[in-house]
Formats: sequence, structure tokens, C-alpha cells
Amino acid sequence: MININTFYIEKKEPVKSCLLALRKIILDIDAITETQKWGMPCFLYKKQPFCYLWIDKKTLEPYILMVKGASLEYPGLEKGNRSKMKIFRVDANQDIPIDIIKALLKKALKLY
Repeated sequence: MININTFYIEKKEPVKSCLLALRKIILDIDAITETQKWGMPCFLYKKQPFCYLWIDKKTLEPYILMVKGASLEYPGLEKGNRSKMKIFRVDANQDIPIDIIKALLKKALKLY
């Protein structure tokens, strides 16, 4: 298993900076901790998986994978072919929509 910091460090810019910023936004929420599952950063709330950070293999866009996404309605969330989770894509070449992401995360916390 690779070190969780290695996941971020080995990425190229601007994706690396985007992922690190997303990590900080998520970890700034009270009671969120970080671990690694399936080779990707996993964020836990009360020891339960809350969300993951990953990169789309085709578009190379970073995204936040919401574990309880099926129960979450929010602009910008995509279900795709997933049954339980949804993703929120972030364009690494644009300003990160911090307020939108914080609101999404706060709404998701209410499901726990």
C-alpha cells in the first residue's frame, strides 16, 4: 500500500494542487479524518466512509465521490452507472467552488 501523501505528491499540476485543496476543504470539517482505501484517499465521519477523492481515468478531472450519494440531491452531483454513490467533478484549471463544496459536504453530513 502506498503512503496516503504519495497519492497527492505523485500527481501532476494542476491536478495535484486541486486535490490538495479539496483535501484541506474536507479535513477542515469537524470530525472528519483521512485514511486510505482501495488506493485512494478516504475521508471518514464517525469512523464511517464519508467521501473519497479520485481522478476520472478518461478526462483526468479530480472528483469527490460521495458515499451516500444515492440519498443526496445536489446540483452538480452525477450518478453515472453507480448504484449508491455520486460524484462531484472539479475542474483543476478553474477556481475551486469552495462554498458549493462546503454546502454539499454539510448536506451529506446530515445523512449520518
